[in-house]
Amino acid sequence: MTASEARKDVTAGRRSHPVSGGPVVQLPSEFGVFVAQAWTDLVTGIEHLAVSSPIPPVDGKAPLVRLHSECLTGDVFGSYRCDCGEQLAYALEKISEEGGTLLYLRGQEGRGIGLANKIKAYALQEAGFDTVEANEQLGLPVDARCYNAAAQILAELGLHEVRLLSNNPDKQNRLADAGVTVVEMVPTEVPSREQNIRYLQTKKDRMDHRLVLDSQEAEPVAASPSAGPAPFQHEQD
Repeated sequence: MTASEARKDVTAGRRSHPVSGGPVVQLPSEFGVFVAQAWTDLVTGIEHLAVSSPIPPVDGKAPLVRLHSECLTGDVFGSYRCDCGEQLAYALEKISEEGGTLLYLRGQEGRGIGLANKIKAYALQEAGFDTVEANEQLGLPVDARCYNAAAQILAELGLHEVRLLSNNPDKQNRLADAGVTVVEMVPTEVPSREQNIRYLQTKKDRMDHRLVLDSQEAEPVAASPSAGPAPFQHEQD
């Protein structure tokens, strides 16, 4: 039995997650020209966006794929409390150069706890808790994200074997459970900052993220008059 046949057998035994895709349009950006397609999760009603390079993957490799969880504070406002916006930019640059797809997964703010709860977690972090402890203090899961819709969108796009742009091995495991084979994990580590180094260390130590950290220095950032003495940290990968 070939790998393709084995994958079909596995997929046939697994109930698919209903999603619906819209029209494909061009999306010119500072990172290059992409094609974009909106997808609706028919179970939750949440809308996601697939942003793909029109070029085939280089050297016949499996396509790069980034599952990027929505982060309003990092992606839109450029928050230094996390590395989300910088990872988003890095992933788009890599996909533009090497081919692949970024799925922008909405409804996953703060690793799935929502924007308001994420701000509550920030307040607890400023009181001394780390990102894991803050969620626990709120009675919330450390990571509430679900990747069923993402896996189904990848399947609909014909992306059954991917090179995953992530530092988070949990994403690899979740995709494997959903029938998507991750043939390689491609790191997305970006330089740390004074404001997020504790958060990144927590992800490495307590959530098994594949981060180096000790080989890179925090990027100097001008002090803010409103910033407290403790480093800020939270967010996701």
